[in-house]
Amino acid sequence: MQEAMGTAGNRRTGRRFLMLQGPHGPFFRQLGTMLDAAGAEVWRVGFNRGDEIFWGRAGYLPFTGRPEDWPATCAGHLDRLGITDLVLYGDARPVHAEAVREATARGITVHVFEEGYLRPYWATYERGGSNGHSRLMALSVAEMRAALARTEMEMPKAPARWGDMREHIFYGALYHFFVLAMNRRYRGFRPHRGVTVAEEFRLYLRRLLFLPRHRLERRLATWRIRRGTFPYHLVLLQLEHDASFRAHSDFGSQTDFVTLCLEGFAAGAPCHHHLVFKAHPLEDNRAVIDRVVRDGARALGLLRRVHFVRGGKLARLLEGARTAVTVNSTAGQQVLWRGLPLRAFGRAVYSKPEFVSSQTLPDFFADPRRPDQRAYRDYRQYLLETSQLPGGFYSARGRRYLLRQVVDMILAPHDPYDALPQGKAAPRQQLPARA
Repeated sequence: MQEAMGTAGNRRTGRRFLMLQGPHGPFFRQLGTMLDAAGAEVWRVGFNRGDEIFWGRAGYLPFTGRPEDWPATCAGHLDRLGITDLVLYGDARPVHAEAVREATARGITVHVFEEGYLRPYWATYERGGSNGHSRLMALSVAEMRAALARTEMEMPKAPARWGDMREHIFYGALYHFFVLAMNRRYRGFRPHRGVTVAEEFRLYLRRLLFLPRHRLERRLATWRIRRGTFPYHLVLLQLEHDASFRAHSDFGSQTDFVTLCLEGFAAGAPCHHHLVFKAHPLEDNRAVIDRVVRDGARALGLLRRVHFVRGGKLARLLEGARTAVTVNSTAGQQVLWRGLPLRAFGRAVYSKPEFVSSQTLPDFFADPRRPDQRAYRDYRQYLLETSQLPGGFYSARGRRYLLRQVVDMILAPHDPYDALPQGKAAPRQQLPARA
């Protein structure tokens, strides 16, 4: 058996962790170091050169086989190493979904990280599954209120600025460069996003190079919308290759969703209203979504009433919006926080009948139903008491805040959603006034 990471003299806990793919960058390496310092044994499976370089520690297990070899290899690691805990980032990519099945069959605890449901100032930590597989999907607002009866925590305020988007793009580009240039050892590696590694690297590099131009385009488009006298509705676009879009919705592509929104707007919105499509901040235009919006609007005679904004922050556009529509973007949480009507078409952890509309899209644009703001505030507080942790995966500051809390939660015997009603929720650190 391969030696696990460890520091001489550490008191071992008997916990044996297997980590799979994590966010781009050093977060999983730092998490492994902290778990090792806490007395656990830690291994990491890597599927490409990027995983290997960002890990950079002992306990590394390279998977160099074909995708069809993974289930047997995964089962072998779990059994041979006596794994008690599986840690991964997102549970929908094929290698992770298979590992979750193998771990669940063995009674192994599955720890899932995701981007924050209340992003960008928090990260998500859950057990068993995330997004459409999260325990939140089956929890009612009434159950959340009952759990909150044991706490008197005040609603934490978001910091003025967190600022890890550039780090996110930088680490993504670096990761794909390693895979593109140094991946000879991993001949069986297949990306989970449906494009080649070379194309993925090119898209990341292009995004970095075009940041100034895209920032100018975004500011001009936002300025025109905010200076206009027309009421407008927002469509919150997602990345077409994002796991939430692919695994937890019935849309085959962004084009299908864009077409639905345009047709619903044409059928129901007052003639003086406008429609604003806002791209995801990390959109790399692999789906040429701006052209899809423009061509669809032209076909319906809506070209003068439809706008496209390339990424950027959402708050400035939300300030003047009447409603918002999405598949299941986490940005829907910002809409609800402001009390705006929201229509969501995918499976999302916030899709509760108290605050997400179920109207047809023409009816929604014509006469939208407002959310129950009190119910949403209780829901939001429940998340902040359980699965939402201050910090992030990409900036050094964000990782620092996240690691201070999440290691103890991983090692705790109780799932965060069970700990709260039992009065055993982890202490909460407050976000700084300025991050």
